[in-house]
Amino acid sequence: MGFSVTGSHVIIFIASVIAASAVSSVILTVTYSINSGLSDQGERIQDLLDIDFSIINDPENIPSTVSDHLFYLKNIGSKQLTTSNDVFNVFIDGELISSNNYNFSLITIKQCEISTLYIDSSEITSGDHTLRIVGPQAINDEFIFTIP
Repeated sequence: MGFSVTGSHVIIFIASVIAASAVSSVILTVTYSINSGLSDQGERIQDLLDIDFSIINDPENIPSTVSDHLFYLKNIGSKQLTTSNDVFNVFIDGELISSNNYNFSLITIKQCEISTLYIDSSEITSGDHTLRIVGPQAINDEFIFTIP
């Protein structure tokens, strides 16, 4: 005595349930991966928005001491900013300045605080120049100025 029509329908039903659950688990895994990736990218974008700074000097009147030119770096982000030679790179006219030739007045600056960047006068000649400061997560600001 062979299978009845009901028996073959039950086997086909069980096979289709197994196939549907396999497809749904694949879709669930892909959806989870996409969601996780979007969450990570959202956090990185939030960090970029929370960390920001600006050079706030008068481009025609750069203050100086006997040995340094002074530039003012303002934290315009919402997170505290660590200002050190390990975190920031300074470029004058596209040339990287040695970390021995610049330093900051403060190690950390809170939101809306200002740190003074001292750059050795030997690094900047008279004339028009471009200062680029690159900070954490490659956030940067460019400033065009003139030294008389």
